[in-house]
Amino acid sequence: MAANPELKDSISQVISKGHLSALISESDAIGQLIHFEQSTHLLTLEDPKLLYFIRHLIWSKFARQVGYFNIDVATRYDFALSFAGEERALAEALFNELSAREIAVFYDKNEQHRILGNDVEEYLAPIYRSESRFVVPLLSPDYPKKIWTKFESDNFKQRFGDNSVIPVWFSNSTPGIFDESRRYGGLTFDPDQDLTEQAISICEALCLKLAEEKRVDETSAA
Repeated sequence: MAANPELKDSISQVISKGHLSALISESDAIGQLIHFEQSTHLLTLEDPKLLYFIRHLIWSKFARQVGYFNIDVATRYDFALSFAGEERALAEALFNELSAREIAVFYDKNEQHRILGNDVEEYLAPIYRSESRFVVPLLSPDYPKKIWTKFESDNFKQRFGDNSVIPVWFSNSTPGIFDESRRYGGLTFDPDQDLTEQAISICEALCLKLAEEKRVDETSAA
C-alpha cells in the first residue's frame, strides 16, 4: 500500500472487511502456506517453497493469466543484455548505441557500482526475470559454455513466447545452440562483417520493437 498508493483503497478493503482473514482461515491448504495477523496487518509466508515460487514469478505473465490485461508492471530497463565475455565488444556497442537514444539498458560493466556489496545472483535474477521489458541474448558459440549465461538464461527462458526475448544469433553458431530461441523471431550477427554497422542495424531494429510495444501499451491503456 505504501509503495502503490493508487491501489490503497482496493487493498485496504480486502483487509478491513476481513476478506483476507476469511480466505486464510477457511482453507486449511492456504492456512498452511500463509499466516495473516489481523491486529497488526502482518502477512507472512509459512512455506519456503512458496516464497521461492513468488520470488521467481513473472508478474506480468501472471496478471494476464488471471485475466488482467491492462496491468502495467514497471520495469527498470527497456533491454537487458545477456552475453559471453568473448562478445563484450558487440555488447558494449549495443549499449552505447541504445544509451545514446536515451533507452535504459542493463549492461553489467555499467552496473558494477550497484552490484558491489550485493548477492550477485539475487541482484541479477529479477532483472532477467521481469525487471527488463526485453532480454537480448547474444547467442554466440561461447554462450552455452559459460556459467553466468546459464544462470541468466535460466531466469529468462520462461519469457520465450511472451514477446519479451529477442535473440541475436551468431552466424558461426552451429545448429542446436539454444534451440528454443529458433521458434521465435530474432536478429543475426556475422562476426566476419563490420561490427559497428551491424550494431547500429540491430539497435535500430530494437528501437522499432520498443516503440511498437509502447504504442500497444498506450492503446491498451486507452
